[in-house]
Amino acid sequence: MTREPNFENLLAVLRREVPERPTLFEFFMNGTIYREAAGEGVADENTPAATLRLMIQAFRNLGYDYATAPSYVMDALSFPRGPVDTEQTRSLNQGCPITDRESFDHYDWPDPDSGDYSILDTVAGELPDGMKLVVSGPSGVLENVIALVGYDNLCYLTVDDPELVEEIFAAVGDRLVRFYRNSLAFDTVGAMISNDDWGFKTQTMLPPADMRRYVFPWHKRIVDISHAYAKPVILHSCGKFEEVFDDIVEDMKFDGRHSYEDAIVPVEEAYEKYGDRIAICGGIDVDFICRSTADQVYRRSCAMLERSAGRGGYALGTGNSVPEYVPRENYYAMVRAAVEA
Repeated sequence: MTREPNFENLLAVLRREVPERPTLFEFFMNGTIYREAAGEGVADENTPAATLRLMIQAFRNLGYDYATAPSYVMDALSFPRGPVDTEQTRSLNQGCPITDRESFDHYDWPDPDSGDYSILDTVAGELPDGMKLVVSGPSGVLENVIALVGYDNLCYLTVDDPELVEEIFAAVGDRLVRFYRNSLAFDTVGAMISNDDWGFKTQTMLPPADMRRYVFPWHKRIVDISHAYAKPVILHSCGKFEEVFDDIVEDMKFDGRHSYEDAIVPVEEAYEKYGDRIAICGGIDVDFICRSTADQVYRRSCAMLERSAGRGGYALGTGNSVPEYVPRENYYAMVRAAVEA
């Protein structure tokens, strides 16, 4: 599936222009696909540098014009929390170390300036010509606050102590802004992903007014900083988004949006309704990919590329990501639709 990377294709998509060829976008895949796509000759070491090299080779071999650089390869920022019963399926109220003013004051806040951002420069010689890194955060503003406070408790606090809620969001948001600012300084970095799930299937996790008060100002700062470096920002956010779409485009000014579900807004509908205002990234529903045949995935992917051909502003990918349970042959069928076009 190999083709020569050219980051200008993704930039064209994010400018809502027509790229030179069909362009792929993915937030992240999984270890099995990374290793399989990277092939032999990539060191299987459990180090940040080796992990990033593996991802670069995998993205490159699959036909992407970039590779994602997740925050953990920089060991740059994480927000410690308490124990949880399980990591993959758990309550949003487990392991939350901040419950009130006292626990907030005693929380050991991380320093985003202590990470090893130099890895973004170290891999410069290993990036193929024309390829860039797209940096993603350690979850986002709302997700980290929920992890620290708990969802139910956060909802109560917005009524009982809104000033404390503002301080918690500021403590998280300021550190994320610093993380992105530190990452933007490197020439290897071509764009950012601000990854923060905002909603359920039927609504945003907080009322839109509270999203505008607590969450959105920090995303606006992230976008503003990235734009100051002339680098675009993609919002990765799951959930229902229509009520806050104007905020995404007009206020925060994201260049692209990723994460679409057929049960909320199918990507075909999103492209027709919103594609003239923001780049549409991915969108081939993960449940559809899991339940369909490889041929069905291929044909829907081809149809989406045909829909956007000549109009621009679209990059093909899954609606969310590629977890281990996605049939690999179905994922590869989607990729093949772009690479063989």
